[in-house]
Amino acid sequence: MKAIAQRRDTASLDVLVGRVLCHDVRDGVGKVAVEKGARLGAQAAGILLATPWEEIHLLAVEPGDLHEEEAGQRLAAAVVGDGVEVKGYMGGQWTLASMRRGLLQVRRAALADVNALEGISVFTLLDGQPTEPGETVAKCKVTPLVIPGETIRGVEKITGDADGLVAVRAFKPMPVGAIAQERLDRKQRERFETALTQKVEWFGSRLLPIRYATGSPRAVVEALRTLRSDGAEVLVVAGASALDPLDPVFGGLALLGARMERHGAPAHPGSLLWLAFWEGRAVLGMPTCGMFSQATTFDLVLPRLLVGERVDNRTIAELGHGGLLSRDMAFRFPPYRANAARGELE
Repeated sequence: MKAIAQRRDTASLDVLVGRVLCHDVRDGVGKVAVEKGARLGAQAAGILLATPWEEIHLLAVEPGDLHEEEAGQRLAAAVVGDGVEVKGYMGGQWTLASMRRGLLQVRRAALADVNALEGISVFTLLDGQPTEPGETVAKCKVTPLVIPGETIRGVEKITGDADGLVAVRAFKPMPVGAIAQERLDRKQRERFETALTQKVEWFGSRLLPIRYATGSPRAVVEALRTLRSDGAEVLVVAGASALDPLDPVFGGLALLGARMERHGAPAHPGSLLWLAFWEGRAVLGMPTCGMFSQATTFDLVLPRLLVGERVDNRTIAELGHGGLLSRDMAFRFPPYRANAARGELE
């Protein structure tokens, strides 16, 4: 690629054809005659020769160079992984969209490697965000009007090794079992059941009939065993007193031989979330503040379980980065309802 300052007095059709224009050229009434980035053919070159100007700036495309549109098309194709598609091109940018409801996965190290290449820009939503079909999850562009082909080949090598830079992991339909406090009154039970059902069904999963049995360790054991025998693959326990080691829920888990993975989360609201494992199944302790409609840490962890991710102590520890879950953080939660803020049910 070579930059050329072309004077009008030495311009000709032969000189202009094949060059790339670096800026808009306007006619006598101020209308754009030929746009920035145009690769000049005979027609565009003829228009330029009929337009008043003293000097224009051009790029000579050398062997191995690629125009931004061709290079950008290859860049976009290289960036997309499973569950993401190239949606369209506008304003110099290629839009990449989710093909499914799921969790966005950004290969951050590979993304940084690609963006470190001169002239390449790929920008995404945050890793781990829930997405809807058709939602824009990333955009990309080639910044210069002409770029060396070896740069794009470098992108393709990096993205090929990483299986793309952005993917969307689909939620896996699973039966979800839940137990809750016996002391909830009828209205509270109705609110809790409605809220949890809406959330679970948004992921494409099914909520089994909720068991109200937290009065004794034996009752907890019986309820969890029943839910497990009914096919529950993820278990939710709501309303346990997370600060009381002698709460019947924890006694029941001990009787079952469950292993406590994490007690408490470095985020708010929902800092009293806990996670245990029993017979290979996650048992997720829902914070009391999230039992009805408020979005909490529960709404960050449940989606990961429902894509089949192995959530552990480290996973929850990492919630501390961005753990101030104010309304400004709503984008991190699932959009449970079309006409409500993300994470909210009412």
